[in-house]
Order: sequence, then C-alpha cells, then structure tokens
Amino acid sequence: MHMASNVRDNTDRHRFELDADGHVAFSNYSRTGNVLTIRHTEVPKELEGRGIGSALIRGVLDIARSQGLKVVPVCPFAKAYIERHPEYADLR
Repeated sequence: MHMASNVRDNTDRHRFELDADGHVAFSNYSRTGNVLTIRHTEVPKELEGRGIGSALIRGVLDIARSQGLKVVPVCPFAKAYIERHPEYADLR
C-alpha cells in the first residue's frame, strides 16, 4: 500500500499527518472556502531522505483533489513537488 494513502487530516491542529516509524511528518494548512493553502511541511530528522515528505504531499494533494479543492502551496517543498509532478498542476 502506498504511504500517501495513510495521510490523515487532523482538522483540530490544521495539519495533514503521516506516521512513519514512530514519528509524524506533517503539513500545516489553512482552508478558506474551496482553497487549501499549504503553509509548512515538516519531516522529522529520523525520516529524512526516505521519500516521506513526498508521500505526505502526494497524500495531501490527493485529498484536496477528492474534495474539489484548489491548492496554494506557500510551503517551498509543496510548491517544488507540484512543479515536479505535472499531474497535480490542475489543482493550482
């Protein structure tokens, strides 16, 4: 199973989360109407270099698409991910 499908929306904390090896990677967001603004993405040092951040952003974008949201990537990591993956260009 793809890790991206394990991303969950923690609405109380306004962040998407992905658990891996006892750690949590997350992307903070704000939502106004049908616009999801990805503010900041953080991957614990223990998880760096393993594609966890990419799996997290992919999961966030898949959730946004399933909910009919537009995405504004303020976070440089999310912005770079979308630029590298044209299949998500329609979300902007």
